[in-house]
Amino acid sequence: MSSVAGLVLAAGFGRRFGSDKRRALMSSGLTLLGCSVATVAARCANTWLVLRPSDDAEALGLTHAVNVVRCEAAELGLGHSLACAMAAISRDSDADAVAVFLGDMPWITGASIERLLAAADADRIVLPEYQGQAGHPVIFGRRFWPDLLLLTGDTGARSVLHAHAEAVQRVPVDDPGVLQDVDTPHALHAQR
Repeated sequence: MSSVAGLVLAAGFGRRFGSDKRRALMSSGLTLLGCSVATVAARCANTWLVLRPSDDAEALGLTHAVNVVRCEAAELGLGHSLACAMAAISRDSDADAVAVFLGDMPWITGASIERLLAAADADRIVLPEYQGQAGHPVIFGRRFWPDLLLLTGDTGARSVLHAHAEAVQRVPVDDPGVLQDVDTPHALHAQR
């Protein structure tokens, strides 16, 4: 099995939520971000979290030790945050792959993550598929990290997936959590 670093993207602004959704409380008592990070950190010993420069990591309710990356260009979009985090991971991690999670997806099951991690490889891109829909996390083998370093804008890593379609392995999972993110307070309460 390949070694996989976990990366949680949480430098976005989530304006549709109306407030900082990362601090919203879950039924477990953890914050939304704290819950998402805990799920990743329980399965990826080498876990990274990308935040805005002014974020107070403690105030976000984190309960696990993670490597924090501050993205100066977070307001420019997800691509910038991902590239910023990948610069640090490329420099400081010897992992074979990186599993990219979104900080507002707390319902991904541990079983799904473990299944995806088992498929990880330095020369493969792995993504979960639930009822025919691709979800998160997406695991990028180290071979694709140079492409991730070049990302900009707000479309994330779609361009990398399209450019390397032959390397993509879809892993079926019985887990709607790989599709469920929190964009509005209603989305959070509906899942409770």
